[in-house]
Amino acid sequence: MGHRLSKIYTRTGDKGTTGLGGGIRVDKDSPRVEAYGTVDELNSVLGLLLADDLPDDIRDVLIDVQHDLFDLGSELCVPGRSRLSDHQVKRLEETLDALNEGLSPLKEFILPGGGRQAAVCHLARTVCRRAERRTISLNKAEAVSAVAMQYLNRLSDLLFVMARYLNKHAGGNDVLWQPGKNR
Repeated sequence: MGHRLSKIYTRTGDKGTTGLGGGIRVDKDSPRVEAYGTVDELNSVLGLLLADDLPDDIRDVLIDVQHDLFDLGSELCVPGRSRLSDHQVKRLEETLDALNEGLSPLKEFILPGGGRQAAVCHLARTVCRRAERRTISLNKAEAVSAVAMQYLNRLSDLLFVMARYLNKHAGGNDVLWQPGKNR
């Protein structure tokens, strides 16, 4: 691949518009830009998590997810493009099942937190849910692939389980919600 960005600033967005992958200009707050921008934000949160010393199995999964999120961002940036496949959704489900297998069943809601890695994973989960909401909003105006929405839904579930897994791996516990604790 040659040099794709020889100059970082272009001044073309100074009036509040940006170019989509197909060359069409749209407002920077359009539903499409909101969707792929939130996917980019999610990818950055995962990069923050990857800056920690993680178990190898988790690191490998998150690196694969980061690549998938670039595919998804590319899909969302170009109307009509499809980059994600059912295989990627299935891979998330298999990973989710494998990580969840060693965890105790949940009988109560848990608060985001525990160890630092789990807390960042919970942050990624909430950003993922927002990316999903933004993608659903975009889909109301312009078609988005069903696989894209499935991927984000599964990924948020995986990040929830991964947070629990990371707490357990660190020797900690989930932080259980205590309803009415401060009444």
